This record gives sequence, structure tokens and C-alpha cells, in this order.
Amino acid sequence: MTDHAVRRRRRALYLFFFLNGIAMSSWITRTPDVRDRLGVSTGQMGLVLFGLSVGSMAGILCSGRFVSRFGTRPVTALGTLFVTASVVVVGAGSALASALLVAAGLCLFGLGVGAGEVAINVDGADVERITGTAVLPTLHGCFSLGTVIGGLAGMAATAAAFPAHWHLLAVAAVTAALFGYAIGGVPAGTGVRAAVPASDSARPAGPRVWKDRRLLMIGAIVLAMALAEGAANDWLPLLMVDGHGLDAAVGSLVFVGFAAAMTLGRFGGAFFLRRYSRATVVRASAVSGAVGLCLVIFSDNAVVAAAAVLFWGLGASLGFPVALSAAGDSGPDETARVGLVATIGYLAFLVGPPTLGFLGDHYGLRPAMVVVLVFVAAAVLVAPAAGTRTSRHREADAAVPAELAVERPGQHAGG
Repeated sequence: MTDHAVRRRRRALYLFFFLNGIAMSSWITRTPDVRDRLGVSTGQMGLVLFGLSVGSMAGILCSGRFVSRFGTRPVTALGTLFVTASVVVVGAGSALASALLVAAGLCLFGLGVGAGEVAINVDGADVERITGTAVLPTLHGCFSLGTVIGGLAGMAATAAAFPAHWHLLAVAAVTAALFGYAIGGVPAGTGVRAAVPASDSARPAGPRVWKDRRLLMIGAIVLAMALAEGAANDWLPLLMVDGHGLDAAVGSLVFVGFAAAMTLGRFGGAFFLRRYSRATVVRASAVSGAVGLCLVIFSDNAVVAAAAVLFWGLGASLGFPVALSAAGDSGPDETARVGLVATIGYLAFLVGPPTLGFLGDHYGLRPAMVVVLVFVAAAVLVAPAAGTRTSRHREADAAVPAELAVERPGQHAGG
């Protein structure tokens, strides 16, 4: 690819992450309003969110096979169209006070995100390979930036008592426009496996990936950090409203603070990855997330809890993208490796939060977050699986002509 094509491709990926962030935060910031409109309890809201789980499971389970067969571009396009349509359906469900329709919209959202974002991450890992620089943290930073902007708009709409369905319809129009501009920058064919006889060499690749111990440990990191992010995305406004006594507008503001911390961590991630190993960055992120969660869960001071959300956001910011980069470097068949780890991450991101809703209905949302805290604390222990390789090493590799490149000892085994 030419430099211009690579830059255009990177901008397109930025926009896809950005529009998904806007769509996600627009729903999240209106969660208290939608819940009140539906007249459901926390546990019943967990059932509504289960639609998100069903859709995400279907999207994730299909995405790897579709990317391998058709490439990332059509899967990204279809996933984004589902996300855009889902915002309209959720808005309609809110307007009609139909929990079933809201659940259907969230199912469509999960289907789009589950399929589309796995494909986008495979594309992002390919851009890292081409450019020799860390791209995934910035791409995920664009998602977080989208959540900040969408969250601010949602907070303003909540404060102004603007109907949620009209707000979500406007968001759908914005995401559709961004999609129309971005899709042209994504090349066809990325992620398609070479045509080989459907016998010996094609089938064993998947099982070998599943048996890679280091890759599974990287998946454990992603699971923990994605759960930390997903729990905040789905429950933070309600956690601050029900668990700390804040009103809905302030609860939305706290979520915006979380999203801003995520954005800062992801855009600043490349700076730290140039100076420290991936394992060090992941470990520091997990410690920050654990500290923030502890204060949110156990502090009875609403101001302290709201401030601690910033540590939670910084901690959750880099685990997912850094682990995806590590997965791409962990061995052959980059598409399968990134796809596997991304699948684990999105399962946690989309399936975990509804489970927290059921726990929250029985024990309260604050105690339910102890589950997230345990997973994040465990990520501190498995952080060495992320390896020691940094973007500086990538740049050095990119500068070596392919015909002269020699694999360094431990390049795959140790990162």
C-alpha cells in the first residue's frame, strides 16, 4: 500500500472506532431515563441487557469465520450498519416503553459490535504490521473519544429533559454519515486466508491457537480489562445514582469523566509503550484500575468515589489494545490470534455486564463490582504474558528489508 492509502486507511479505522464510541455512550448516558421509561428494576434491566449478550455472542462467533472468508471490509460495513440501526430501535423502544424492543435493539447493537469490531481490530493489527508503530492504543482511544463526545451530548440531553428517542435518532444520523465517509478507506481482502485444500493445513490452525498457553494468558488479560471497561460502560451512571445517591445528570457526568480518563490513557499509551515493556504497562494499568474500583466500591463518600472513577478509567484504557498487539506478535497466523483474543475481550465486554445486573439486583451494584475487582487484580499476576516488545522494536523491524530479516531468539515465545 502507498503511504497515502495507509494514512487514509488509518483515518477510516479511527472513524469506525469513534462512531462506535458515540453510539455506545449515547445509550449508556440515557440508561437511567430508559430504565424509568420502561419501569423496570435493576434485575429486569439486566434481562434487557441480556439482548446485548445474545447479539454479541452471535456476532463474535461468526466474525472470525466471516473475516477469513470475505475479509475485514464487508464484515466491518455490515457490523456498523447494524450498530446504526440498533440505536434507532433502542430509541423506538424507549418511546413506546417496550422493554422487548429495547432488548431487540441491544441485540442488534451487540451483533454489530461483536462482528464489526473484531474485524476492525484485525485491520488495526495489520496497519501496525505495515507501519511498524503502535496503532491499536490510538484506535481504541478514538473509541473512548467518541464516548466522551457522545457522553457530553447525552448529559446535556438528560439535563435538558430532551426525549431519549429523539436524541438516539440524531445519533443514528451522525453515525450513518461517518460510516458513508469511512468505508471507502478500508481495503478489500485483509484477513482472508489463502485458498488451500480444506483438509490438513487449514483445519489445525484454530486448535493450535487455542492450545497456545501464552496466548490464552493474553486472553485472560483482555478478559479482565474488557470486563472493567464494559462494567463501567453499562452500569456506571446507575452505579453512581443508586449506589452513591447522585442525580442522573451528575451520574452521566461521572461517566464522561471515566470516558475522558480512558481517552487520555489510550492517546498517551504510545508514549509509555516506547519507554516501558508491554508487561509493565499492563501491570501498571491493572493496579490503577484496581485502586479505582476499590474506592468506588468501598468508599461511602460520593466525591471520593467519583474521583476514583478516573483511576478506574486510566487503568482500563490500555489493557485491551496492548494485549491485542501482543497477540499479533505471539506467533504465526496473526488473524487467528488477534481474532481469538478480541473474541475473548468482546465476550467479557458485552456478556459480563448483564451478569453484574443480576448480582446487583440481589446484593446492590457496589457489591456486584467486587467481581470486576477480582478479575482486574488477577490481571496484575498474568501481565508478564504481554511480553517485553515495544513499538521501538517494531520500528527497528520495519527498517530491516524483509529479505535480510532474521527472527530474533524468543521473538514469538517471549514477545
